[in-house]
Amino acid sequence: MLEVVEPGPFACVQDRGRAGYAALGVARAGAFDVGAHDLANRLVGNSAQAATIEFTFGGLTLRMHDAATVAVTGAPVAGLDYLRPVTLPAGAMVRFGVPQAGVRSYLAVRGGIDVEPVLHSRSRDTLGDIGPPA
Repeated sequence: MLEVVEPGPFACVQDRGRAGYAALGVARAGAFDVGAHDLANRLVGNSAQAATIEFTFGGLTLRMHDAATVAVTGAPVAGLDYLRPVTLPAGAMVRFGVPQAGVRSYLAVRGGIDVEPVLHSRSRDTLGDIGPPA
């Protein structure tokens, strides 16, 4: 299990979004940078549909309650090796710095982020107030 100790300016769970609900007025939402989201998942062996943590302007602090393999993509941030899977031991704390370029970074965890799906997606839609809380 992974605990978000500090979300930084903004962090939320994202996947590839909710397709097929536009006729009901529900936006697709999903990861802003789908390529970075997909790459993070590939680096840890997940499918592209697995949820990641999308965090904006760094500042995210995590505590690992169990050992896990993770990867960070998107805007480069200090804290972990970038674009490379890293296995963190149980008890590890990681704090991500502010990116020198870019805005959004993506953290994938082998096995995905397990939150309850809403309309077949684990993504947070901030405008529609759908999905897991930020």
